[in-house]
Amino acid sequence: MDENTLKDKAVLVTGASGFSGRHAVDLLTRLGAKVTAVLRTASGIVLPDQADIYRCDLEDRHSVHQLIQSTKPDYVLHLAGQNSVPSSWSDPLTTIQTNVMSPLYLLDALREIPHCRIVVIGSRLKYTPEAGSPPAPPHPYSLSKYVEEIVTLAWTHLYQQHIIYAEPGNLIGPGPSTGICALLARHVASAEGGNNPDPFRLSSPEDRRDFLDVRDAVSAYVLLLQKGVPGVIYPVVSGKERTLGEVAELMLSQAAGEVPVIWGSPTSGPGGASSESHPYHSSLSDLGWAPQIPFAKSIQDILNDARHKERGGAA
Repeated sequence: MDENTLKDKAVLVTGASGFSGRHAVDLLTRLGAKVTAVLRTASGIVLPDQADIYRCDLEDRHSVHQLIQSTKPDYVLHLAGQNSVPSSWSDPLTTIQTNVMSPLYLLDALREIPHCRIVVIGSRLKYTPEAGSPPAPPHPYSLSKYVEEIVTLAWTHLYQQHIIYAEPGNLIGPGPSTGICALLARHVASAEGGNNPDPFRLSSPEDRRDFLDVRDAVSAYVLLLQKGVPGVIYPVVSGKERTLGEVAELMLSQAAGEVPVIWGSPTSGPGGASSESHPYHSSLSDLGWAPQIPFAKSIQDILNDARHKERGGAA
């Protein structure tokens, strides 16, 4: 990063115990920021000693206002959210509450700090309605992220807050991920450990996805905190799609022995590599960002992390 404007600044990170959150706290503390890591609970979570821990239920408006009054952040990275599609089907109201009202409570509380720069993390799985057609989101999660995007951009206009919206694709890398690469790596580690797991089911080997290392994504978020344009959506992707067949071949080639997998039917969904042409979308390359971690290293690090956990290592 050419210029670090975060040193000694108060930076609030929500969802700090999650996959991206842990990497974000680590990077921000290394940059010298005064990081407050916001957690719902802190049981078993290991974060850098330099970070302050703050327990807060972001679905409680009063608690969120207390959080902002206590920390008075210069920057906020909002990573917290409900990102499980199956959970959104079983409990859609909680998904809406978590992904829409929680960021709104946060943005409302931050109106008291007009200089604060805020990056809200969306999803490339959001629902995008077709003009003239009735709403037909594929699942409640996609609907919640669509509404989150609308209110975030609207809040930027209504209250002139410095809010930037980042839209990551399929993030991979070491850590507590529930993505396909992490799940397959855990399957490999289990098979290597002699557990004889049932075959791992994958969709079609021709299915394509854009995979980006979470550490590259976090570096993009930190850059957006400093230089992102308010009211703009930034796709956070590698720009290169890979087939699931290619991904599985690379990972399974590094396995110690045979690892059972089953291939299924093709699925639909956004791969994440394309860049929209809407005027409120912008490329991170305009800010000087580009992915740095090779895909092969990401896969190796995911495998090593899964093997470490299989042997009883800390999460």
